[in-house]
Amino acid sequence: MPMIASRYAATLAGAALAMTLGIAAADDKPSGPPKYPDAPRDATVDDYHGTKVADPYRPLEDPDSAVTRRWVEAENAITMPYLEAIPARAKLKARLTKLWDYEKFSAPRMEGGRYFYSRNTGLQNQGVLYSTDTLDGEGRVLLDPNSLSGDGTTALSGTSVSPDGSQIAYGLAEAGSDWNIWKVRKVADGADRDDVLKWIKFSGASWTKDGKGFYYGRFPEPSADASLRAPNYYQKLYFHKIGTPQAEDSLVYERSDQKEWKFGGNATDDGRYLIITVSKGTDAKYRVLYQDLQDRDAKVVELIDNFDAEYSFIDNDGPVFWFNTNKDAPRGKVIAIDVRDPKARREVIPQAAETLEDVSLVGDRFLAKYLKDARTQVKVFTLDGTFEREVEFPGLGTAGGFGGKRSDKETFYSFSTFTAPPTIYRYEVATGKSTLFKRPKVDFNPEDYTTSQVFYPSKDGTKIPMFLSHKKGLKLDGNNPTFLYGYGGFNIPVTPSFSPSNLAWMELGGVYAVANLRGGGEYGEEWHQGGTKLNKQNVFDDFIAAAEWLISHKYTSTPKLAIEGRSNGGLLVGACMTQRPELYGATVPGVGVLDMLRFHKFTIGYAWIDDYGSSDDASQFAAIRRYSPLHNIKSGVKYPPTLIITADHDDRVVPAHSFKFAAALQAAQGGDAPILIRIETKAGHGAGKPTAKQIDEAADKWAFLVKSLGVDVR
Repeated sequence: MPMIASRYAATLAGAALAMTLGIAAADDKPSGPPKYPDAPRDATVDDYHGTKVADPYRPLEDPDSAVTRRWVEAENAITMPYLEAIPARAKLKARLTKLWDYEKFSAPRMEGGRYFYSRNTGLQNQGVLYSTDTLDGEGRVLLDPNSLSGDGTTALSGTSVSPDGSQIAYGLAEAGSDWNIWKVRKVADGADRDDVLKWIKFSGASWTKDGKGFYYGRFPEPSADASLRAPNYYQKLYFHKIGTPQAEDSLVYERSDQKEWKFGGNATDDGRYLIITVSKGTDAKYRVLYQDLQDRDAKVVELIDNFDAEYSFIDNDGPVFWFNTNKDAPRGKVIAIDVRDPKARREVIPQAAETLEDVSLVGDRFLAKYLKDARTQVKVFTLDGTFEREVEFPGLGTAGGFGGKRSDKETFYSFSTFTAPPTIYRYEVATGKSTLFKRPKVDFNPEDYTTSQVFYPSKDGTKIPMFLSHKKGLKLDGNNPTFLYGYGGFNIPVTPSFSPSNLAWMELGGVYAVANLRGGGEYGEEWHQGGTKLNKQNVFDDFIAAAEWLISHKYTSTPKLAIEGRSNGGLLVGACMTQRPELYGATVPGVGVLDMLRFHKFTIGYAWIDDYGSSDDASQFAAIRRYSPLHNIKSGVKYPPTLIITADHDDRVVPAHSFKFAAALQAAQGGDAPILIRIETKAGHGAGKPTAKQIDEAADKWAFLVKSLGVDVR
């Protein structure tokens, strides 16, 4: 639903509107609280286990209604002119554009004697997929998403190459939606086949060994008017035979009695088995089934018949299956299960002091990726579990890649830090030798910056790690503009990563801080559970303690401190700003889960109950309401300058969360600080966002913070 044709149209149209509404120009001292547009309201009151809760902004849950569209247009007509009028924005955008303009590569992957990798020349809206027979020369463009839409909003959401390297199945996402359309392309000539598969979400494609088709999961087709917000239930696993219409796809597995179960199908490299991983919610707790593909009459067999732990399939040696599991090992281990005697489990790689993230089998070695205090550590083991070596990395950072097959002799990986962009290395598995493959060149000197890690106490005394990146020679005088980022949920760790956007902030003299909160995956399942459901307040306490530590140690002060989080991190920021509004100089909740009483009513929200609990549960309702950002806004409180960020096509965390939160916060604001909402059009939750939109959003965010925190931009 494109509310406004462009940000510049919003700027021009909004100038007069801003004057009419009494909004001060960005460089003027505000004469009072901004006069925001009237949000649509009604008299909705819900009854939660005998407790009445008003929801006056319920009309904003319908993104396509005329009243919502008018409100969105009016909000953007205030926000965009405000941001555009900040003098520093033009300089920031120019610098961001220059920093973003560097060549970016993915780690190559080999299939059928061909290499496949993604490359972006610098400012292309989307990365381009290449194929090549040798890595010594230039690759050939196989798929360029930039040619599929004029504004770069069609993104490549997934790829899967057939075992012989002759075909590639690929998914496309429009305008940031989680809904994907999958197609098939011939590698030799780059021509698409007639195969088109729709209504696919949260699924990849797994080819059979003969390349005649692949397995994938899809949902029933939703009604046209509800495709961006209706709950996604009853996913089924299908097999698509190349050259046939989707209507003829074979149903492989379904559970009509379990509407929330989701299915992933993985054909083993030897072509013998289909592994079906069943998930429910977001917890990494899986059922595992398998089918013998050599027997046409073989039934699907349950191997793991309850959701008691993680069981991530690694590979197999005939009937012996290897899994990464946290069963009786909260930090993870590798086990072997012989399907001929599934009760007899053999431990291959025992639990370590570090958290086991992922395991691949390449060159007859297990490449085990661990987290050691939120940074990557990779260990190499033989098939019997004997430790062989550790992969040496050039510093404190994050490594990714290490994909391949058991028969491959080499693999590729990327390594990045907060101040070094992803560098690609070729790794010889037998010798352990890493060779530089691609090093990007960015317009800055990494030697001018430093990253350290500190551990600070949370409210209950738990030690929380935090990364601090900034220019060398930082003075601890309490005057440094500081940007504190956090996530804290869904067992997802936040590790060192390079961002040209964050670099622009550090160039201004800013501190970039990342707190590794409970609820994440930094220290295994116990750390994760310590920040879920009735323990969710721990996450907010951890983040508040990070802010207090930065202030007490003179890195910054309240007027110079901004906090940001996205998605679950948007909930984090919303909760922390409503609990401690006096602690921050500015807040930026992005695509946040902000209505905690109704999140499970939309798209895939029901899956988050594993982390959040549910207001439908009387034993959890009171705890959720105590921190739900929308329900803890208090009239007359002086809230800090706030920039709420969302997108009109976000079908994961629907924009209603941000709409209702913005309307309520604007109505309640007791101070002069602006409460703005930036609503991106033709964009979703964040994945696949075009480079141009990323730069615009970053320029808006930093301009807002520069103004709010009083940062000098020369």
